[in-house]
Amino acid sequence: MDAICTLNTLQTNASFLEQVKRERGQPQMQLEAMRLFLQRVGLKVEDLDQLNIIHVTGTKGKGSTCAFAEKILRNYGLRTGFYSSPHLVQVRERIRINGQPISKELFTKYFWQVYNRLEKTKDAHYGTMPAYFRFLTLMAFHVFLQEKVDLAIIEVGIGGAYDCTNIIKTPWVCGVSSLGIDHTSILGDTIEKIAWQKGGIFKLGVPAFTVKQPEGPMRVLAERAQEIGCPLHVCPDLTQYECEGHRLPLGLAGAHQRSNASLALQICRSWLQHRGFYADFPSIEKMEQPTQALLNSRPAMATAFLPSSAMATGLRETEWPGRTQTLKHGPITYYLDGAHTTRSIQACVDWFRETAMLEEKTTVGSVVRVLLFNATGERDSPALLKLLVPCQFDCAVFCPNITEAVSSASADQHNYNVTVENMLTRCLDNQKSWRWLSEKEVVPRAELLLPGGLPLMTGTVHRGVESLVFPCIHSALRWITQGRDPVIGYSGKPSTLATMQPGAIAGARTLQEAANIQVLVTGSLHLVGGVLKLLDPVLSQ
Repeated sequence: MDAICTLNTLQTNASFLEQVKRERGQPQMQLEAMRLFLQRVGLKVEDLDQLNIIHVTGTKGKGSTCAFAEKILRNYGLRTGFYSSPHLVQVRERIRINGQPISKELFTKYFWQVYNRLEKTKDAHYGTMPAYFRFLTLMAFHVFLQEKVDLAIIEVGIGGAYDCTNIIKTPWVCGVSSLGIDHTSILGDTIEKIAWQKGGIFKLGVPAFTVKQPEGPMRVLAERAQEIGCPLHVCPDLTQYECEGHRLPLGLAGAHQRSNASLALQICRSWLQHRGFYADFPSIEKMEQPTQALLNSRPAMATAFLPSSAMATGLRETEWPGRTQTLKHGPITYYLDGAHTTRSIQACVDWFRETAMLEEKTTVGSVVRVLLFNATGERDSPALLKLLVPCQFDCAVFCPNITEAVSSASADQHNYNVTVENMLTRCLDNQKSWRWLSEKEVVPRAELLLPGGLPLMTGTVHRGVESLVFPCIHSALRWITQGRDPVIGYSGKPSTLATMQPGAIAGARTLQEAANIQVLVTGSLHLVGGVLKLLDPVLSQ
C-alpha cells in the first residue's frame, strides 16, 4: 500500500496536464527526459535491446493484439513480459510476467528500487521526478530485465512518436492496430495526423505490420515507413489463415477481434523467425502484390500462413478482461467493454446487440436492458451515446469512475487529475445528452436486424429512456441489480438520491420484476475496472 500511495504522488494534476499540452512544441524533449530518467535508474537505452521487444501502437485493439501475441509466444515455452495500460483494478496488472500481474512482493521490491534511485538523484536534476506513466514504464523495463524475460511486449501509452515507450531503439517487430480519433489535443485533430504519430514507432530495418486502415491514414503510415526505412506490411483477413474448413476460434468475442488476431499472428511469426523458431511457416495463399501505382499509397500485403498448433491454441485461450467480456450473475448478465472512441463503441454495439439478442431468445419472461456509461477527458460523449441509442435500453445510468463514494476506495484506482465535482458535472452533461438523443430518436425496430436479416421486433419506438445519475459505481450497481446480485448487495431500501430522480421508483419496479437484466458497461476502461472490482472481489486481492 505504501508503494501505491507513493506512486500516486506522481500523478499529474489537471493544471500540469494543461501545461504539458502547451509545451508540445518541443515533443522531442520528452524522449530526452525519458532517457535521463532511465540513466538515473542505472540503465542505458541500449540495455533495452536485451528484451527482444515487440512494440505495438494503435487507437483501438492494441491491448487485445498484445494479449493475443503474449499468449501465443508463451505457448512456445517463452518467458514473456507484457507492459500495458491502463489497469482495470490493480496497478500491478500493467506489468505482467508469463501473463500474470507481478506479485505484491515483487511490485513493492522493484518499485522501491526504482523510486529510491530517482529520489537520490533528483537534487542534481532540479528536483525532477517522472510522472506516473513514465515511472511505470521505467519500472516495467527494470522488472523485465531483472526477471530475465525472453521477450517484452510493450503497448504504447498515447500516440507513438513521442510516447515515453518510444525510447526503444531496436525492437524486433512493430505493430499498428486500427486507427481512429482519440487524444486529439495531443496527437492532432485528424486521423492522418494521428497516423503520423503512430507511425513514429517504426524503426530502420525493423519489420512492421498493420491492419487494414482507411486510405488517408494508410498512406501516412506508408510514407512514414518509407522515410524511416521500415518494411511495412498489411495483415490479411483472418479467413485467409483458415483452410479446409478449419476455423480459428478466438478467446476474445466480437468480429473486430479478428483483425487484431491477424495482426498478432504476423507479429509472432516475424518474432519467431528472428529468434530462429519455425523459420518456414506453410503458406496458404500467395497474396497478390500491389501494382506500382499503389505502392506509393499503401504497403504490400503480408502473406497468410498455416498457424502452428501453439498459435491456434493461443488465439483460442487468450483472455483480456474488460474487453467484450460477459459475466453471468444469476438473472443479471453484465456485458463489459472499455470502448471509448466512436469506432470502438460501434464495434461494442455490434457485439452487444448480437450477443444480448442470442441470450434474450432463450429467456422466458421479460428482459430489461440497462446502459451504465461514463466518458472522461476530451472524448465526445454525445457522439458516443448516439451510437448506443439503437441498442434500445430501458434505462441509462451515469456515474463517475469512483468505485465507492467513501475514502475507503482502493488506492490503485485513485485519480488526482480531476475533481469529484468535475466528474459529476460530466455525468449530468452525459445524462442531458442521452435524454435529448433518446427523445429525438425514432427507430423503426424492423431495421434493427440480427445477422441473417431477422428483425428484433416490429413497430416503432419514439420515447425518452429513463436516465439516472449516481455518485459512484457501487451505488449505481446497487440500484440496477435491486438486490438480485448477492455480490453487489442491497439494503432493501432505495437511496434518497434514487427516489428523488424522476422514473427511479418505476424503473426499480421494472428491474425487480424482470426475468433477465442485461447491463452494458462501456465508455471507459476505468469504469469497467471499477465494476469488475465489485463483481469479482478476488481481483482486488
